[in-house]
Amino acid sequence: MTPLEPTPTAPPTSSSRIAFVTGASRGIGKAIALELAAAGFDIAITARTVHEGESREHSSTVRRSDMTPLPGSLETTAGMIAEMGRRVLTVPADLLDHPSLVTAAYTVLDQWGHVDVLVNNGRYIGPGHMDQILDTPVRVLRDHLEANALAPIVLLKALAPHMVTRGSGTIINITSTAAYQDPTEPAGSGGWGLGYGFSKGALHRIAGIAAVELRDRGVRAFNIQPGFIATERIAQDMAAFGFDVSTGAPAVVIGKVCRWLCESPDANELNGTTIQGQELCARLGLLSGWPTA
Repeated sequence: MTPLEPTPTAPPTSSSRIAFVTGASRGIGKAIALELAAAGFDIAITARTVHEGESREHSSTVRRSDMTPLPGSLETTAGMIAEMGRRVLTVPADLLDHPSLVTAAYTVLDQWGHVDVLVNNGRYIGPGHMDQILDTPVRVLRDHLEANALAPIVLLKALAPHMVTRGSGTIINITSTAAYQDPTEPAGSGGWGLGYGFSKGALHRIAGIAAVELRDRGVRAFNIQPGFIATERIAQDMAAFGFDVSTGAPAVVIGKVCRWLCESPDANELNGTTIQGQELCARLGLLSGWPTA
């Protein structure tokens, strides 16, 4: 993949706040990147889709293929961040290609010097998400683990040592109720498959352990459980599997929660825990006018 050029502005200073957000071409990742930019962060963004209209497999089942383009791209997100007056660096990478993640992380460190916030939002997109156990090839289950659980560790190991050196940093992992709850219906009928559930379960354990190990070195780690969010992919892909996008919360809800974790001193008390994103946003009134009555 060919990286896009960073926005042609002066490089951030050592006092600049920098966030690295995965899966930022659309959905929750895009919303987080934009909200942190609004908070004054310079943003490094990564995903596979560089330009609008790119095609790649995003069917949730092994039973069929779906190569229709999804809306969103790094290019579009970067343009929106730049319009907000913030610096943006696009570093395309694939969660299944761990060396590409290391390259992306080191590119940001080389060009910008440090990263204050790592948001592990990106996840595996493809077959197995909505397939039942007996129908899911082991290689597909392995892909879920590689993308959803091991890729975030790759980035943590690349970036957290530099946070430790600076004496501060924040790691945010976007988890799911699928990590710790069973579906009420089978995959394909309103539930989810093992690939999604057990890989998110592995991701879910990282923040708590990282928080314990790094708390005395200035680095915090959180899980955010977003709940059902109305993303572009949910709208395009998931109606066939029993998911109604009209019942989802806007993605900016999770952006607001990430911003609060990065800015509020009260967030320190939640280090190592799982934050219920929609509940916290509503309770603190982080998004004006939401939820509606």
